[in-house]
Amino acid sequence: MVRRIVVLGAGISGVGTAVLAKKKGFNVFVSDKGIITDENKAVLLYNEIEWEEKKHTPARILSADEVIKSPGIPDNVELIQQLIAKEISVISEIEFAFRYTKAKIAAITGSNGKTTTSLLLGHVLKSAGYDVLVAGNIGVGFAFSLAERDYDYIILELSSFQLDGIKEFRSEVAVLLNITADHLDRYNYKLENYAESKFRITKNQTKQDVLIYNADDAMMESLTSKAKKVPISLKNKQIEGGFYNNNQITINLNNNTMTMQELALKGQHNIFNSMAAAMAARVFEVKDTVIRQAMIDFQNIEHRLEYVLTVHGIDFINDSKATNVNACWYALESMTKKVVWIVGGVDKGNDYAELTEMVDKKVKAIICLGESNENIIEAFKGKVEIIVQASSMQEAVNQSYALADKQDVVLLSPACASFDLFTNYEDRGLQFKKQVRNL
Repeated sequence: MVRRIVVLGAGISGVGTAVLAKKKGFNVFVSDKGIITDENKAVLLYNEIEWEEKKHTPARILSADEVIKSPGIPDNVELIQQLIAKEISVISEIEFAFRYTKAKIAAITGSNGKTTTSLLLGHVLKSAGYDVLVAGNIGVGFAFSLAERDYDYIILELSSFQLDGIKEFRSEVAVLLNITADHLDRYNYKLENYAESKFRITKNQTKQDVLIYNADDAMMESLTSKAKKVPISLKNKQIEGGFYNNNQITINLNNNTMTMQELALKGQHNIFNSMAAAMAARVFEVKDTVIRQAMIDFQNIEHRLEYVLTVHGIDFINDSKATNVNACWYALESMTKKVVWIVGGVDKGNDYAELTEMVDKKVKAIICLGESNENIIEAFKGKVEIIVQASSMQEAVNQSYALADKQDVVLLSPACASFDLFTNYEDRGLQFKKQVRNL
């Protein structure tokens, strides 16, 4: 009997899951409470997959053998609770797609740096000639890619939401970069709940696997794993692991040591990301010479500390992907010039006090872009002389240009989600770049 799969959510991960499930012989139905894009409808129609939009029909969903839900749907919504009550398996795209790959997997998570680290590791493996896919929270999607073919190596960037939906998923290499307050509204405003979600990355690892973790992060003290734990640190030397000292990264694994000095990416956070990627590449037996060269010629991603343009001596940097306070801290830390900072959006319970010292050192003016700026203004009132508000990206960019002097930098690093004025962080970043080019 053909098993019935229901996919909740018709974004990239949902449509990809539906296509993979159909190719594996399942009876598939896709349901989205919102509007499905024309592009995704076309994919579903081409693959002869039934779908509905603007609603969830309980009778069709509750008759499923298994449900794969979008990571954006919390477990506490009524429909998911009904599925759980009926003992219908509810999993993530990551869990479902994992069943159909024989690849060696590196899974990477953290509040910040996971996209850069995932792409950097992918770049290193590709430079070594490996057959590799980089997917998960980036790219065309894990399931969508596997619907086409399998790979020898798969690098997965995983959010806490994606990790919440795993049961059997396992990776040969797990990387846990950091844990700072983010998405706390999803975790009853408890940092320890969010941390437990991140720790799920090593849930099914065995003693044959490797867990690379941040030895500088106090949240890691409660981290347990059956895997071999390999620490990396910016502060302290490690007997086995990675550390940074005297402008040099040292990687030591299985009594085999390599060092690196020249990196494409700047800033302390990117030194750490590079160390994590290099260690993971070492686990996958990439040659030291290949790792070093790949670290030099890597190109960073769009919307993450992305240099846009210099206009009359003023640099414009697009860091729209910085949707939490910790990501902003890293962005400000890497700035070497006085900063006009564009910040704001949908506040997820941010504590801006963490930024006070960095703002004192670096920021000359703040432009609040978004619908709820009260917390930002309150946090930095009296600490920064100029704080203004903007209701559109055009207004924010024009204000920043007027406030900045030659040799200053204008930094879009919002610390907030984008959904008040923009479709997503990519839309926000693209609008920023467009307005900068219109100056």
